[in-house]
Amino acid sequence: MTRRRELLAAAAWMPLAAHAGPVLQVGPRRAVKTLAAAAREARDGMLIEVDAGEYVADVATWPQHELTLRAVGGRVQMVAAGAHAQGKAIFVTRGRRQRIEGFDFMGCAVPDRNGAGIRLEAGSLTLVDCGFRDNENGLMTANDEGIELDIVDCDFGTILPRAGLTHNLYVGAIKRLAVTGSYFHHGMLGHLLKSRAALNHILYNRLSDEIGGRASYELEFPNGGVAVVMGNLIMQSSTTENPHVISFGAEGATWEKQALYLVNNTLVDQLPSGGIWLRVKAQQAEVALVNNLFVGGPRLAADGYWKRQANFAADWDEFVRAAREDFRLKPGSALRGKAVDAGEGGGARLMPSREYRHPHTTVALSGPARQPGAFQS
Repeated sequence: MTRRRELLAAAAWMPLAAHAGPVLQVGPRRAVKTLAAAAREARDGMLIEVDAGEYVADVATWPQHELTLRAVGGRVQMVAAGAHAQGKAIFVTRGRRQRIEGFDFMGCAVPDRNGAGIRLEAGSLTLVDCGFRDNENGLMTANDEGIELDIVDCDFGTILPRAGLTHNLYVGAIKRLAVTGSYFHHGMLGHLLKSRAALNHILYNRLSDEIGGRASYELEFPNGGVAVVMGNLIMQSSTTENPHVISFGAEGATWEKQALYLVNNTLVDQLPSGGIWLRVKAQQAEVALVNNLFVGGPRLAADGYWKRQANFAADWDEFVRAAREDFRLKPGSALRGKAVDAGEGGGARLMPSREYRHPHTTVALSGPARQPGAFQS
């Protein structure tokens, strides 16, 4: 619990809320034994403490505001086992400033084949240390410009093999998305992370389809918007469904402001024929590529108006142990110290202050970021 508070405090856009309201305890040995029952009893401002363990076919809709669901004594595993709330998800959330900590959502499948671990339909939601596995989609949101979504130290894992395009994370046309310290992997036809949000902060994550993964894009912003993509390890697998790694504006630039800041990322391509690092279709978008490392054979189809500074094609032997996915630069690498000041953009200082640590967390840097790529230590 202390670690979760540290994680939230480290994210400047996510103030840590105090819980002065009533507490509702849930578990097999409690008066309230299921999450479905808790959802019926919960009131605005409650802290719901849920005993660790498996909760099978226990689905719920949460309309309350200022609500926190917190796992106690270990992880809470929500196993769909054929059940779903409203034909949509294991949890459907609609309240303002909701928070879920320490939950795993597993195995959601629905008749329209668009089931999710969580469906966020309104309000705002913060996830801390949550996992998504073997769902048709990990998490989905509605198209609502009032929605805000914060994701910290979460694992968006394997997607169920289903017909259609299913995504590890699919964010609709919402106000804001922030993702830090999270691991997206083993996609199936859809994208690892797809966001239509107006503002996106994608910081210090690992998006890596892994062996056998069949994701399309690793990262897509189909309607553009403003996207700060900084400090991420992004890897395209040899079995990808699409040669593009990152796509911006492919379905039309619907937001007034269009900007992509790709800063201090390590991008790795394992496609034998080589792919394309970045596709930008949003005309007049501000595009800045600074301090990135490109590993592999794809093309960088850069337009002349893009800002490009201190980006390097790196050979596999520049890294400590690339074969083991350790993409820290070797102490003797000629690329060390080559990072430049990227300035500001998208409401953020474009200078990493943390770095991703596997399997899904971040650690603070001890000093200024001097190396190109996602890793400074």
